[in-house]
Amino acid sequence: MKNVLLHPMYFGSISQYAVIAQSDSIIFENEDNYQKQTYRSRNYIYGANGKLLLTIPIKHTGDKRNNKQLYKDVKIENEFKWQLLHWKSIESAYRTSPFFEYYEDEMIHLFEKRKNFLLDFNYECMEVIQDCLQLDISYTKTLTYQKEVETVIDLRTLVNAKKEKQYELSSYIQVFSDKYGFIPNLSILDLLFNEGTNALTYLEEQQIF
Repeated sequence: MKNVLLHPMYFGSISQYAVIAQSDSIIFENEDNYQKQTYRSRNYIYGANGKLLLTIPIKHTGDKRNNKQLYKDVKIENEFKWQLLHWKSIESAYRTSPFFEYYEDEMIHLFEKRKNFLLDFNYECMEVIQDCLQLDISYTKTLTYQKEVETVIDLRTLVNAKKEKQYELSSYIQVFSDKYGFIPNLSILDLLFNEGTNALTYLEEQQIF
């Protein structure tokens, strides 16, 4: 039995979804402190000029003395139209991909309605991805934070964007791969728009753990 502990991400990386696809059950960390520069609020897509970072702006309202704030309490900064910018970037990157039009209608509503809490939005994104992948998973959420866990496989480190572990992921055809070659472990959006109905099979075949 592969029971895994993960962080909810902004859409999520391909490696995270490979873990999800190969697990028997998932526990999502709901009680941790928010950390900057992680996949909680960012993801990478493959743009016309290579790897492109999309970051959700957040409101920093935690204790100024220690700068700590619970992930579930983090609010999104909506003073400027980040959703419009992100969707335009995604559309520009993938509009010529084989499956963009196939999934477009399932995605676009995520960027049309104002979002308040980052964690809630990430769960919403995850549910859309699961539907697109036709991935049926069972998951629960933590009720308390534990630094060390023994009964599950702790893969919360997958949320780290700066010091992430490098996995030997199989290559697939990407929109701009003729320019810059294959870029591994981007947002799950990259795999979905390029591989479509084959994406789940791809995830199940990767060697992550």
